[in-house]
Amino acid sequence: MSALQKTHELPSIDIAQSVETLYRDGITGLKGAFSREWTEQMREDMMVAFWEAIQRPGGAVTRGPRRWYVELHPEAISGFTDLVTHPWVAGMCEAVCGPNYEIVEIGFDTPFQGAKNQPWHRDFPSPEDSWKEKRITSLAFNLTGVDVTQDMGPFECAPGTQWDDGREWKHEMFPDKSLWDRYTERATRKYPQMGDISCRSALMMHRGTAHPSPISRPVLVLGVDAPGAGHAALHDMMVTRAFHEGLPQSVRDHLVCRVVDDLIPITQKHDIEGLVMGSE
Repeated sequence: MSALQKTHELPSIDIAQSVETLYRDGITGLKGAFSREWTEQMREDMMVAFWEAIQRPGGAVTRGPRRWYVELHPEAISGFTDLVTHPWVAGMCEAVCGPNYEIVEIGFDTPFQGAKNQPWHRDFPSPEDSWKEKRITSLAFNLTGVDVTQDMGPFECAPGTQWDDGREWKHEMFPDKSLWDRYTERATRKYPQMGDISCRSALMMHRGTAHPSPISRPVLVLGVDAPGAGHAALHDMMVTRAFHEGLPQSVRDHLVCRVVDDLIPITQKHDIEGLVMGSE
């Protein structure tokens, strides 16, 4: 555990209750999971990575006007081990995705002043396990880098929509605007504070909202799969040998990555076309 997290008192954790909420709403969370100091370091790591990535082709991909997504190597986040070994994070991964869960992605989304409302969407097509069997096979953990306020384009979601079929939608991810009333009627905006963490199904309908604030809102994303979900093919995480050897075995057992002598900058594979053109 890092020095920034070592003295932090953990909130009470009830994995069974969190899983129940996740299956009902498509999203759940834990307030105060990390210290503010730890979160400030995470924010600094994200912004350093952003200014490096935005300067090279494929380093930062657009998610609409003034909004970008950047994939990272685990070493870019100094608190990576704290994150993936946190008892609530590891507990949710195992409870939902099974004992052989796979850590397949780490990155962050950041809107800046001028970002617009995104279209309602999910992050990838729903597999049969989800739309037919009502089973969650992948998780997205989100950690805000700031205390979110109304003018920072808060994340908006439509609870309970993770089971929507979606096979007739554009790219099986973007429902026609004629269907949006179902989502706006359910819409809930989230205002997490530094140190909070959420866990959601990426199939739950959601969108980023308009961001008039001059303060950017970076949000860390950790992607986890059940075996066979297949999202590792969309990513290419790498770690150096020294970093890999320093990880606890409990992390190495779940991390889907290449072990290399030197890290290669990531050229992203998962560009969500509908978010480039569809913002309001």
